[in-house]
Amino acid sequence: MPHLHHAVSGSFEPAILSTILVLTAIIYLRGWLALRSANRNGSSAWRAFNFLFGLVLIWIALASPLAALDHELLTVHMVQHLLLMTLAPPLIWLASPARALLQGLPLRFANGLLIPLWQLRATKKLAEILRGTKLAWLAACATLVGWHIPKLFALGMQSPAWHLFEQFTFLATGLLFWRPVIRPSEGGRHPEFSIILYLFFATLPCDILSGFLAFSDRVVYPMYFSSHLPDFSPLVDQQCAGALMWTCVTIVYLVAGAIVTMRLLSPKGLPEVTSAQTDSRTNGSRRNYEVSRGLET
Repeated sequence: MPHLHHAVSGSFEPAILSTILVLTAIIYLRGWLALRSANRNGSSAWRAFNFLFGLVLIWIALASPLAALDHELLTVHMVQHLLLMTLAPPLIWLASPARALLQGLPLRFANGLLIPLWQLRATKKLAEILRGTKLAWLAACATLVGWHIPKLFALGMQSPAWHLFEQFTFLATGLLFWRPVIRPSEGGRHPEFSIILYLFFATLPCDILSGFLAFSDRVVYPMYFSSHLPDFSPLVDQQCAGALMWTCVTIVYLVAGAIVTMRLLSPKGLPEVTSAQTDSRTNGSRRNYEVSRGLET
């Protein structure tokens, strides 16, 4: 089966994606530096590192030379999904990016468009829906399982547009999934114990899918028959992809669950968590005050 999206993967699409990521990094750093100059405790260096490292992982998944190999190896394809859904989103949320990104945008644009848009009742209602753990869990699981159904998988491999949409849904649902776990602002509204169950039940679809790929005695995705490395058959590739997914997801979710448990057992919380709550209460520059006031209206 031909991989039609490979014909365009090396042309303009990676350049456009790279440009978007670089502009996002510049906007974030501009806002981060403004917050940091206004108040030394307003934005710590580790937040900037987390955000930039998250953007680097997204670049590796979407626009690096590695991304061009996803039509050759299922293992590389799985690496992309893990970067977009499991590794990059928690790093992004750990940076508490909203304040810095808003601060980095031109003041006229923020006050003239973003704040009025946020103040709309429909926008706030949509934001409230997107914060729900049920929707986040269902969206993440449906995206993971749905795109690995052979027919949908083949659709994403053959069409550049569908392939890009597939990658976007992995990143978007990854961000939705990890937000209630990291809880970057206002301390969150979900009990800690429910988040432990949230993480536990999220591992089940991953375990089923990765176990099926790792232990299957047949190749699930025939498009990989036409291209594989010597001494690395399509079946071995599939087994490696399943094992990689199983191991990575288990470790990341276990670490996240352990941190949440520590936060649950400690009334004062971890230093990073309390500092995040302190940051949200600190006063920034006059510009940051005006923007924040508009968002809270």
